Amino acid sequence: MAVAIIAGMTIMRIVYAGALDLRTDEAYYWTWSKELQLCFLDHPPMIAWFVRLGTALFGDTNLGVRFAGILAMAASQLLLADIVRRVTHDARAVILAVLLPEAALYYGLLMAKVAPDVAAIPFALAMVWALVRLVDSDDGRWWLAAGLFGGLALLSKFTVVMLLPAVAAFLLVPGWRGRWLARPYPWCGALIALIVFSPVLIWNAQHDWASFRFQFVRAAAPHDFSWRTLGDYIGLQFGQVGFVLFPVTLTALTLTAWRGYRAREPVAILLSTAVLVPFLYFLWKSLTLRIGDTWPMFMWPIGFAAVAINIVKLQQDGAPAWFIRSTLRWARIAVSTGIAMVVLIFLYYVAAPWNFLGRTDPIGAEAGYQQVAARVEQELHNAGASWIATSDYRTYAMMRWFFRGRVPVIQINERARFMGFRDPGMALIADHPGLYVVREPDGTGRLLAETGARREPLGRVERSWRGVVMDSYALDKLTGWTPELSPHPDSPFYQWRWLAGELDTTPRA
Repeated sequence: MAVAIIAGMTIMRIVYAGALDLRTDEAYYWTWSKELQLCFLDHPPMIAWFVRLGTALFGDTNLGVRFAGILAMAASQLLLADIVRRVTHDARAVILAVLLPEAALYYGLLMAKVAPDVAAIPFALAMVWALVRLVDSDDGRWWLAAGLFGGLALLSKFTVVMLLPAVAAFLLVPGWRGRWLARPYPWCGALIALIVFSPVLIWNAQHDWASFRFQFVRAAAPHDFSWRTLGDYIGLQFGQVGFVLFPVTLTALTLTAWRGYRAREPVAILLSTAVLVPFLYFLWKSLTLRIGDTWPMFMWPIGFAAVAINIVKLQQDGAPAWFIRSTLRWARIAVSTGIAMVVLIFLYYVAAPWNFLGRTDPIGAEAGYQQVAARVEQELHNAGASWIATSDYRTYAMMRWFFRGRVPVIQINERARFMGFRDPGMALIADHPGLYVVREPDGTGRLLAETGARREPLGRVERSWRGVVMDSYALDKLTGWTPELSPHPDSPFYQWRWLAGELDTTPRA
């Protein structure tokens, strides 16, 4: 039954990946896959390499862009299965471990979309798996494997650094700390992680540590206290992990932490700390900052391993029978209700004609760009324009996706995002009219006025999904100006803060 469920859910993810239009961030990462970069302003390069793998197999299609996420989900489940098998030697616990991700919306369905977390999750799990193998075998060479996978996880997403406290506790709290600290394996593992991560360090050293400063500004910028952002963070965990599975996982992690630190048991310390430290950090930051929907997602699969292991450990520790039955019952409820919810959401987006959430629908809010692209293509011909200009990375990415290199597309501002990118076709841009596609309300007037560029209004186009207008865009003919692809870092056309602070003032869903 478990095999049938996993096979059915995998087919569902493949259908989802092929049927739904790319979201704006997915198209943005697809543009990265066309560049040969060691790093990017927003994230490390692994997600671009994942996309490049999928498109090499299936071309520039929805499935091609998303295919690596389907592989990442399968790899994550195999790693979870082996982690739980080695700790419990219990087949039922293994089955539970591989079904739990299927019951969480983010993994059971949304692993089929492109995000840096899709790359980070299997590598983070592989690092934990290597450390569990270390406990199982007492072979120090597993430190080297853990360093390799840890470096690959960091090469996928910077927030994976929050797993370091778990690795440090795993090394220092158990009674073996003196033995391992005196041997070269942990230190060599750390060196391997640093070497694997070195492309990001090299790129940043060449670009004034731009991606580190970008992340620091986002994390450290002052914000007022807000109950709303706290509620958004907690609500997001219930939504993406599961209304039952989220509290079940937190309970298991708490019990695992109590058991691990009391008995100085390495695996329990590793699993609980790897989730609770990032969770509590994001909880603290959510008091003043909106936490992104994918930021915590790298940690929860480790928590699913703790759920399955905890049930077996309760039995071994002689916990009251009623408590064991209750724990097992809630785990089963989490799986059954979670998988049912994932299937319903899949059917809603793939087969249903309705829009229950209006403009706040997370998928619909980024759908309908083909309508904009069709109108843009028409106006390009009517205006005699040879290139497309935009003022935000979302529109830029979607125009790149729909035009597939037939027409140069330039984001005129935030040029820091495109450091080291190839020439998009300046021969078709310089001294030629362009078509300016800008999301309304348009805040670029002052920015463009200082350049002497002339804008001739051509009309507007709406982007809708299932009968609801999501956004509108102004279309202008742009003449008398050639954008600078590599402006000085002091230029407002270079700085990434310009868009957030001056232009894009309308809240997004």
